[in-house]
Amino acid sequence: MAPSPDPAPHSTVVALVGADSEELLSGLSRFPAIAALTLRATDPADAARAVAASSRPYVVHDADPLEHVAAAWVELYEERATLGTLELEVDLLLGLFDAGDAVMPDYYLVAGPESIEGTWRHWWLGALAHRAPSRVLPVEASDSALRARLRSLPASRPWPEPEWLRRVQFDIPDRVGLRDEPGAA
Repeated sequence: MAPSPDPAPHSTVVALVGADSEELLSGLSRFPAIAALTLRATDPADAARAVAASSRPYVVHDADPLEHVAAAWVELYEERATLGTLELEVDLLLGLFDAGDAVMPDYYLVAGPESIEGTWRHWWLGALAHRAPSRVLPVEASDSALRARLRSLPASRPWPEPEWLRRVQFDIPDRVGLRDEPGAA
């Protein structure tokens, strides 16, 4: 089977994760500049094609391409999975990226970060945010806060190539990012 064509989106792509994403997405659907897509249960390749097919300036969706890697990372640090599970999920995801069957969003908006518990908070606001701090943005879980955040997305360096995922097991909850700060052990 030939690889899928490159599903390069022409829009600013935002993955909405965290609290009440379905309700928040439905609140965005009335704005003509925003394609608000509920894709969470969709096959990654189909989600990538749906995002790429949009001609609107913004595509906001709930299909996180890193979802399985994130879950394996969280489970590793909660001692419910092994390093092998995380490595397998990383390899599968990198294969999807290589085939064009998954697309990294331009931004992650983490809705209601105060309600995200434990290790998941460390994933979103630690391990993931450490790679591109201006691309992972907390936002209050309300329609008005979400719209305000979309109007003021910061310009920043792009995401690094996804090979960083091969070392994500070294991003330890409560410690990620500290090694790059002056005086950190």
